[in-house]
Amino acid sequence: MEKESRLFEQVSTKIRNDIKRGKFKVGEKIPSEPALMELYGVGRSTVREAIKSLALSGILTVQQGFGTKVNAGPTEPIEQRLRSADFKEINQVRALLEQEIVRLATKNRTESDLEAIIEALEKRKSAIEKESRTECTDADIAFHLAIARAAGNRVLSDLYESFTVIIRDFFTKRAPSGITHFAMSHHLHEALFDAIKAGNTDSALSITTTILNNNH
Repeated sequence: MEKESRLFEQVSTKIRNDIKRGKFKVGEKIPSEPALMELYGVGRSTVREAIKSLALSGILTVQQGFGTKVNAGPTEPIEQRLRSADFKEINQVRALLEQEIVRLATKNRTESDLEAIIEALEKRKSAIEKESRTECTDADIAFHLAIARAAGNRVLSDLYESFTVIIRDFFTKRAPSGITHFAMSHHLHEALFDAIKAGNTDSALSITTTILNNNH
């Protein structure tokens, strides 16, 4: 299954590259499934999965009775575009997400939400004490993701969860081996939990801003 998954991703990349080179032009149909199977040397299921993934990314549109056409717009996956963005841009987007998440979490959090947040916070502290950067990263992301889920907006929490891939990548670049940033900001994370628990929106938003401003 893993091999099949990698195969359709490889075909997706090849189709995307052919679009970039102008082999498949915007607004026009791409070749039929049999033609793509022959072109890329793969089976029908692989071609279908590749087309499905590109359609979900907005690169292709499958039209009943017409075929599959190339859409106008960027052909680079959003994950790659985010990874190539600079820190300032990433932090601005993260700030927009987290400010709204925290605002909603102070109003909508339940007892079970608070339990999940404090559990992640305790794991974060334990990881700092063990000086494990990997565990710090995992626990920090789990902490903020628990807050996102406490916001009570499923779309927002799903969006934040997808963004954590980029946050994890940033943490790796920021501190390849150390845990200094995690340790220095832990008291702020504790204060953020207290503010959310107390339902203090203004305090929670202010602490979130401080965390993000010291995220370099």
